[in-house]
Amino acid sequence: MSGTCQEFRFYHMKAILQKLLQKRGIESLEELSEEEKSTFNEWDKILSKESLDINDIKLFCENQVTIIESKWSDYEERNDKKAELIPYHTVYRTLLNILTSPIATREALERQLTELTK
Repeated sequence: MSGTCQEFRFYHMKAILQKLLQKRGIESLEELSEEEKSTFNEWDKILSKESLDINDIKLFCENQVTIIESKWSDYEERNDKKAELIPYHTVYRTLLNILTSPIATREALERQLTELTK
């Protein structure tokens, strides 16, 4: 990708995040909660890269699962709002399982083979 094209893409992605903040009436990142800052920084990091790898996707899904689970543990959150998060949690958790299952399978096989060599 040429420098000019890449610079345009970088600017465009940053503009998307800036537009989202403006739409929500947020003028500064300082107005965000710690949870929101974490999500924003993750999105910014992902959008700033030229290409994503599996670890980026895995990290994003892990962050989303953490955010959802923290909302579930918030006693102030209404139950109907918590219930709306179930499909999202299911999708993120499933993606994580897909991304990590080859690793878990390999580790299990390594343990099994190690036991056979004893």
